[in-house]
Amino acid sequence: MKGHRMNVANLITVLRFPLLVVVVLLLYFGGTVGQLIDAPLIVALILMDSLDGIVARRRGEQTLIGSALDIATDRAVEIVLWVAYAHLRLVSVVIPLTVVIRGALTDSIRNVALQHGQSAHSMMRTSWGRWLVNSGTMRSSYGIIKTIAFTLLALALGLQTGGHAAWHSVWIVASVASWIAVVLCIVRGLPVLIEVRGLFQSAEFQVTAPPVSHE
Repeated sequence: MKGHRMNVANLITVLRFPLLVVVVLLLYFGGTVGQLIDAPLIVALILMDSLDGIVARRRGEQTLIGSALDIATDRAVEIVLWVAYAHLRLVSVVIPLTVVIRGALTDSIRNVALQHGQSAHSMMRTSWGRWLVNSGTMRSSYGIIKTIAFTLLALALGLQTGGHAAWHSVWIVASVASWIAVVLCIVRGLPVLIEVRGLFQSAEFQVTAPPVSHE
């Protein structure tokens, strides 16, 4: 049962949940100081996603359950923060709605692939699909732009709460980064939706019907 135990990489992934709760509580109840402190905490929250991957590769702890847990945690962090920011009127509600719909579609497909022993990354069949979904360039770009958006939104909120005029300028940059993040979110989800038909028609996804008895 080696693949199902709580290894170090998975522990790092799971620890992102309590940190996410702290981040959200500070956004709502932390006041100026708490909201400003949230900025570096959000950076740490996002960087932990890269850290668990690095640890998993170096310790040989890459498992299907780890891949699924990583995706679930990423989705939780992303959706919770977008919803919180929309509720605080810092971003349009269109952003969390788009992210939720995209996540529901791609994660449903990935869950089926997972049941057949395919991770979210290994399930991609085309070179362009693998590049958009799995490449370090796209993953890093998406992670960086989300980090910028989430961090600057927290900073803008803290400055606004504290009555600093600079909050609006920070918010404008954060808003631009937020929309870029949404575009990348959609672009990275499209290959999963486009390739799903070919994926489920492949040999490893074929289910052989039991023979019919004529007795």
